[in-house]
Amino acid sequence: MALEEEKKTVFDAEAATSLTKDLRGTFASGKTRSYEWRASQLKNLIKMVNDNEKDIIDALHSDLAKPELEAFISEISMLKSSCIYSLKQLKRWMTPEKVKTSMTTFPSSAEIVSEPLGVVLIISAWNYPFLLSLDPVVGAIAAGNALVLKPSEVAPASSSLLAKLLAKYMDCSAIKVVEGAVVETSALLEQKWDKIFYTGNGKVGRIVMAAAAKHLTPVVLELGGKSPVIVDSDVNLQVASRRIIAGKWGSNNGQACISPDYILTTKDYALQLIDALKHELENFYGKDPLESKDLSRIVNSNHFSRLAKLLDDDKVSKKIVHGGQKDEANLRIAPTIFLDVPEDSLIMNEEIFGPLLPIITVDKVEDCFELINSRTKPLAAYLFTNNKKLKEKFVRNISAGGLLINDTTLHLVVATLPFGGVGESGMGAYHGKFSFDAFSHKKAVMYRSFAGDASARYPPYTPGKLRLLRALMSGSIIGIICALFGWSKV
Repeated sequence: MALEEEKKTVFDAEAATSLTKDLRGTFASGKTRSYEWRASQLKNLIKMVNDNEKDIIDALHSDLAKPELEAFISEISMLKSSCIYSLKQLKRWMTPEKVKTSMTTFPSSAEIVSEPLGVVLIISAWNYPFLLSLDPVVGAIAAGNALVLKPSEVAPASSSLLAKLLAKYMDCSAIKVVEGAVVETSALLEQKWDKIFYTGNGKVGRIVMAAAAKHLTPVVLELGGKSPVIVDSDVNLQVASRRIIAGKWGSNNGQACISPDYILTTKDYALQLIDALKHELENFYGKDPLESKDLSRIVNSNHFSRLAKLLDDDKVSKKIVHGGQKDEANLRIAPTIFLDVPEDSLIMNEEIFGPLLPIITVDKVEDCFELINSRTKPLAAYLFTNNKKLKEKFVRNISAGGLLINDTTLHLVVATLPFGGVGESGMGAYHGKFSFDAFSHKKAVMYRSFAGDASARYPPYTPGKLRLLRALMSGSIIGIICALFGWSKV
């Protein structure tokens, strides 16, 4: 009997087809297009989070041992801010944008109408399982779409809670949650969607993009990469080290896509920087960081093994200048700093996504730019300096999803900035209006009356008509007058 029940609940291609069919029916009804529906669903999201804050914090602790303060700030507070901002701006975003027309189409008017794409798929990540699941959902709802959310199975407590809460608080005819792993995700990717939004790593990103290509489905890929931090020698070292620590170990213990991945500084300054980092790390997490309740644990044994392999690599194991302790039973790794690891080491050839931080030294701080640009483009790049010319050179020469000067990760919270990658760190962007735009089609609309019907556009074509059309296309008022009167332009 139990086996029969299990067979009934398997989510396969047939179930995915049925699901998308139902959602297309809902979208075709027009209900998701109205301002009232969009606003009500965003308000329901806020209520859902307010009513279930403790359950959300508990789920995040179960999956990642995420400290309550981190859970509140980076998942609950940021999500609510996203909903509130979208509600405030929604009517303005939905209003058609008037644009100028040209002399060629006179008399006419035109506008850009934002219309929902239709039925979209959102595949989210495990490291911030509520924020990275629901922030794209905010954009999809604001734009008027029906959607499927596929949370990450790597954070099972959060995935289960998301499925339960969205079923209770949201319009289930338009917003669905599918739990599961590779089988379920593959079944979803076989379907035709109007957009796919994926947050995760490049390996799976390529699978998502290949599946989308079969249906010519547009994608947003929020990936990652090795985000560098340049530290100049003219900075407030205490503040700089605290902000690096907050962005690295204070952001899910390094398990964040925009977490600092490696530091670049000069040979003369490296030891001062290391001493400052050591001092502040002890202030924050104590003499035995493995016992600290303010550090998230590694998400599971697979990721622990991956990080242990980086840590124990013969090329870097003797380069540790701080930390290195690990506790496999409790999935904990201490904040670890390396100095001058080789370029061909494992740790410098993949995104770390954990509490390990290499420091690379250069002769001059300007040498950092060439090293960064020799690698694939990162999701974020950071610079600590008081040198105005160095700031300008950094902005001009470094290509990354986002840049931040004299801090780390905080550009994430600014709703008026696009958040997304470039090159191998991703494509497309979201947050604020960029989320609305990511899930909208910008439809061009032009209006004309029956007046002003120019015979010059119709056969038979004559030299006079050609002169007039040339003048119209060039926008020359004098040329148009000359052409109308048959004069040669002087």
